[in-house]
Amino acid sequence: MSQKPIVIVGRKLPEAVEARLARDYRAQLNDEDRLYATDELIARLEGADALLACHTERMDAATIERLPKSVRAIANFSVGVDHVDLTAAKRRGIVVTNTPDVLSDATAEIALLLMLGAARRAGEGERLVRAGAWKSWSPAFMLGTQVTGKRLGLIGMGRVGRTFAHMVRGLGMQLHYHNRRRLPAEQAANGIYHETIEDLLPHCDFLSLHCPATPETNDLLNAQRIALLPDGAIVVNTARGAIVDEDALIAALRTGKLAAAGLDVFKNEPDIRPEFRGLDNVFMLPHLGSATHETRDAMGFRALDNLDAVFAGREPGDRVA
Repeated sequence: MSQKPIVIVGRKLPEAVEARLARDYRAQLNDEDRLYATDELIARLEGADALLACHTERMDAATIERLPKSVRAIANFSVGVDHVDLTAAKRRGIVVTNTPDVLSDATAEIALLLMLGAARRAGEGERLVRAGAWKSWSPAFMLGTQVTGKRLGLIGMGRVGRTFAHMVRGLGMQLHYHNRRRLPAEQAANGIYHETIEDLLPHCDFLSLHCPATPETNDLLNAQRIALLPDGAIVVNTARGAIVDEDALIAALRTGKLAAAGLDVFKNEPDIRPEFRGLDNVFMLPHLGSATHETRDAMGFRALDNLDAVFAGREPGDRVA
């Protein structure tokens, strides 16, 4: 290469990742961490060789068709790629990559936090203490749902789902799962396989969602499926907001069909439904699944490994289009 490729960076990245970018590429960083409007992002990409994108950069078909001809690659700082129209990228000959593997532990930790927080009413309790409204203790005060020994169902047993399944073994939970295929017993933490979601749901005191967002999984957890859960079940979502019918979830939380929910992802985030904020039985986080120093560095380095391969004429290890 006579000149280093130009890489436009969608959002503010960890310091170590930006240092490597500046060393190896002509990088245009986003020091202010602004969310670029589509027109501005396309203008910035004029003459650029690649975009290093996060899930906040929506690359739908219309946007991809408008990308300058110079753009050869979109390296995503995420494992999910539902924000990119892969068919449109293939049509344009643009290489698209993601960052699998490196965020499984961190995201599974958040699923565990959400499950425990929702079950034990941690959000309510924390707000009570902060407001100075905790006045006394009694045997009937702030009773939640015990997790140990309960039945846990997982929809999706990819990297994060498998990590979470192994992580909860110490809680003595009975594992059930639905996946596109049955896994070897050790991979599935000796969980019980169910061929359909409908067969799985009646066995779930807790349900944790770990499937990707695709047209097929849009509103996967709807009113009909929530009705199949045991009364008082608890739902956890660290995957994508699109896979939950939020009207149905809110209704079930209001009626008590669901005891609680632990949510790290939402539709149209960060502009979430105001109804969620009014429900005490929802334990919410602002999309923190991969938010550790170690994981975010690893994601950035993985994205750069993919760009290095593209510009060296090699097949990138994490190509999805």
